[in-house]
Amino acid sequence: MLTVLTPGPLATIQDRGRPGWAAIGVPRSGAADRSAADLANRLVGNDPAAATVEVTAGGLRLRAERTVLVAVTGAPAPLDVDGRPAPPNAPVTLRAGSVLRLGLPPVGLRSYLAVRGGVDAVPVLGSRSTDTLSGLGPGRLAEGDRLPVGTLAADEPIVDVAPVRAPSSRPVLRVLPGPRRDWLVAAAWEALVAAEWTVTADSDRVGLRLAGPRLERARDGELPSEGLVPGALQVPPDGAPVLFLADHPVTGGYPVLAVVASADLGAAAQLRPGDRLRFRR
Repeated sequence: MLTVLTPGPLATIQDRGRPGWAAIGVPRSGAADRSAADLANRLVGNDPAAATVEVTAGGLRLRAERTVLVAVTGAPAPLDVDGRPAPPNAPVTLRAGSVLRLGLPPVGLRSYLAVRGGVDAVPVLGSRSTDTLSGLGPGRLAEGDRLPVGTLAADEPIVDVAPVRAPSSRPVLRVLPGPRRDWLVAAAWEALVAAEWTVTADSDRVGLRLAGPRLERARDGELPSEGLVPGALQVPPDGAPVLFLADHPVTGGYPVLAVVASADLGAAAQLRPGDRLRFRR
């Protein structure tokens, strides 16, 4: 059992999400930076399906009610146990009564805490993930919440530390042309891949709103709503693109100019307001 003493700005339970339900309006959700969450689970020897705690901008404090093995990955938030520094990207033993604290990461946005056995929450449509858009899954973590430890432990971990590069605050994300590229002028695609874009404050797990050159429409009117995928770059009438992340809506009526490669979505999920990015064909 883990007890949340302080959740920080936003802490949620996340696993690999609930794929396969988009036809009835349910997004996949799940860890925004899946590779970081998967690494946390590997470091404590969990089944890949085990749920982790996704911590946004640090600030989490929790107490172990029994001895547990944990690991923290993703954004490199300063980590200490009972006031003593502890290593990120490595298994850490918490004794009963020990308090773990995450500070504010100098780069990146989302850190992942895995506990051996996984965080046990009631699954909804096969997933323990908190979906901040639809409201499915467990609620956002709050002071006093008690997190049971599950039984999704696999083989004993054999790695003592994982050499992981810190997230970039200026990544280059690979894109493919989207299905509605023809709804924007030809220069819009060139502007997308030539410009440097800035993440605005109006960004969250649903998506990143980007500031940069205005992407001009080639057509008036709006599309009927059609399916969306993670990584879709949708262009509203104001010409400022939105890059959809884990909790994106499953349909939308604005044209999708491009789609970010799935392998690069973890880097996008680590961006915070003021960070800059580029797109590459």
